[in-house]
Amino acid sequence: MKAAIIGLPFSGKSTLFAATTSHRPDPGEMTQEHLAVVHVPDARLDFLTKLYNPKKVTLATIEFVDIPGFSLADAQGRQQLRKHLPTIRNSDVLVLVVRDFENPSVPAYRNRVDRAGDLSELRDEIIFADLEVVTNRVEKLEKAVHKPSKTHDQDKRELAIMQACQVALEAGKPLSTCVHNEEDARVLASFGFLTEKPAIVVYNVDEDRAGGEPVEAPEHFHSAVALCADLEAQINDLEPADRAAFLEDMNITTPARDVLIQRCFDAMNYISFLTMGPDEVRAWPIQRGIPAVEAAGKIHSDLARGFIRAETVAYDDLVATGDLKGAKAAGKVRQEGKTYIVQDGDILNIKFNV
Repeated sequence: MKAAIIGLPFSGKSTLFAATTSHRPDPGEMTQEHLAVVHVPDARLDFLTKLYNPKKVTLATIEFVDIPGFSLADAQGRQQLRKHLPTIRNSDVLVLVVRDFENPSVPAYRNRVDRAGDLSELRDEIIFADLEVVTNRVEKLEKAVHKPSKTHDQDKRELAIMQACQVALEAGKPLSTCVHNEEDARVLASFGFLTEKPAIVVYNVDEDRAGGEPVEAPEHFHSAVALCADLEAQINDLEPADRAAFLEDMNITTPARDVLIQRCFDAMNYISFLTMGPDEVRAWPIQRGIPAVEAAGKIHSDLARGFIRAETVAYDDLVATGDLKGAKAAGKVRQEGKTYIVQDGDILNIKFNV
């Protein structure tokens, strides 16, 4: 699971990366990509840890990659973006950071602070990057379908899909609007199109606007988050014992970095099932809609191969009844088969035989 952080110069993108990942690149490395792994916050593990006092606690993780800032005001800046497109295409979700703060000491991109204009510029460039690939592919396929070949029928089908994609992109629509069935998804999968990926917009606001009301996502975006990257960096630098008091003073319920990480996790269509015991309490990330036998395979292939059943209890039911013994007494522990679709927060104990 990988999230690419993208932004124009002076948007606060790298500050946000540092606040989210606790990784601060050296000033001389700002033109390079930077990768860091972060834990997906999951308060449910706190309760399970109190129950078992395990030797180990393991959270789900996401990789964040910081793409160097690029200016779209000139050809050189656009070329800089092109250098990093392979990394961005290899990501699962895009995080677009736009400036929405006033600070005379920080130069403003294009000499103005215009969050809508910046976001539109970023979005248009992403659409253009996909359109470039689609147009080249259409031209190649149009030549191929006029020649007899073993892949003629397949090329014709792909051409029809790519032509529909071209029409959508030229109209300013993302390719996510063109995926109507499994064949469409299969054809587009290998290209890593940017506008097919879920996208989250982050409005980097002034400190006095941090912790405000939720913001509505623009059209075709998965969600939007308003935060102050500088403030999030301060929060992240605090010792855990001091953090709660600081958040209370700032009237912030949850650090925005935690909200952003969770939004990325959700945008990738992931959920977590849980396992618990004295050795380890763990959150296992899986794609939403996965059956129990596949979830078992995430733990170990032997559990999938010899799957008998999944002893299952919902996290909320476990909390309501106090512990596993109480959940069993209340009839909240279920025996599920291979085809059971695992739900977020399910606590699984896989019974197997190999």
